[in-house]
Amino acid sequence: MKLKDWLAFVLLGLIWGSAFMWIKIAVDEISPFMLVALRLFFAFIFLGGYIWFQKPLLPKDLSTWLVLVVLGVINMALPFVLVSWGEVYVDSAVAAILHSTVPLFAMVLTHFVLKDDRMSGQQVLGLLIGFLGVVVLMWRDLQQGVHANLLGELAIVSAAFSYAVSAVLIRAKLKDVELLVQAFIPMVAAEVIMWSVLPAFHIDFILPKRALTWGAILWLGVVSSAFGNMLYYYLVHRIGPTRTSMMTYIFPLVGLALGAIFLGEVLRWNLLAGSALVLGGIGIVNLKTHRG
Repeated sequence: MKLKDWLAFVLLGLIWGSAFMWIKIAVDEISPFMLVALRLFFAFIFLGGYIWFQKPLLPKDLSTWLVLVVLGVINMALPFVLVSWGEVYVDSAVAAILHSTVPLFAMVLTHFVLKDDRMSGQQVLGLLIGFLGVVVLMWRDLQQGVHANLLGELAIVSAAFSYAVSAVLIRAKLKDVELLVQAFIPMVAAEVIMWSVLPAFHIDFILPKRALTWGAILWLGVVSSAFGNMLYYYLVHRIGPTRTSMMTYIFPLVGLALGAIFLGEVLRWNLLAGSALVLGGIGIVNLKTHRG
């Protein structure tokens, strides 16, 4: 990769890795649903302005539009809510580590859905090690039975699975769609869904009062969702989706550091051991890519 590609790669890892801290800050005052709705609103304004000047070609067939709308649900609205709700109960560092399991889920789904990308024995080993890491991360809560912390962790793992399904769907169905369209149309769909959900589920429309919460929302909307998406699609175009996905390696490191420094989260043994296993599993899965 060229220097500017490396800079974009690291910058995106830092931006998305820090998102878990900002989510933790925001859900301390407002509901996860309200956070996602406001986050998408500011992302829509920022990215919508960029799309307006770029004027990319929109798809003409109904099936592609349906796929883009589905992505609005499973790649934005649903996982955003799951992660935000999960962080009401778990530390931001745990959320960042659990989120890095996306490539492991994607590997399994790709094996069964896409004929040109089958799992090898090496990848199966990496998958098992990564799964062991998730178990270690959740070990204390698994021992105590079903409670809020465990449900929060399961919500974040479910969000990771949702992102993996989205990645396979994008690869299978949207090869000929412009990258900016892939980023923007699902965002619009997710925004419409979230603002429909608020009254449908009788969720109070309560705006935050703290400046720090507004800062978190703006960061998540403008920097993480809008600018982050543009960086992501730039990298996919420049270096390909496989190498771009390795950016998730950075999430646990950023999440652990920021959670400990700014939120006072405790670095328990299972966090360190679990993150090492998850990253080791993902590293084994992608070992061939590193050599190539």
